[in-house]
Amino acid sequence: MTTNTINNKPLFVPLETEFFELFESGKKTEELRLYGPRWNEKTCAPGRAVTLSKGYGKQARLTGKIYKFKKQHGSLFGSTYREQIESVYGSLDVEIACISICSIESLC
Repeated sequence: MTTNTINNKPLFVPLETEFFELFESGKKTEELRLYGPRWNEKTCAPGRAVTLSKGYGKQARLTGKIYKFKKQHGSLFGSTYREQIESVYGSLDVEIACISICSIESLC
């Protein structure tokens, strides 16, 4: 599969209910993931469509577009994000994919 084929498909982002609802309400526009083969500059290119899903079910989904991507070291975030990164990954010594999403709309 080529990169063009990958980038033509919406990026699927499963979320816990709390974070899905923040995207749905417009209070959240950025998703942080561990930088790697699934979350990087190629897979998260600006302009790519995104499907935000409450878990893996099909009942609650939102669409949007990536408008910005950056890779950032965990230690360079503000205190709120640093606490979350350390809680999830056990360390701040990790590279994080910061995926900024705009034009978020419900699929229903």
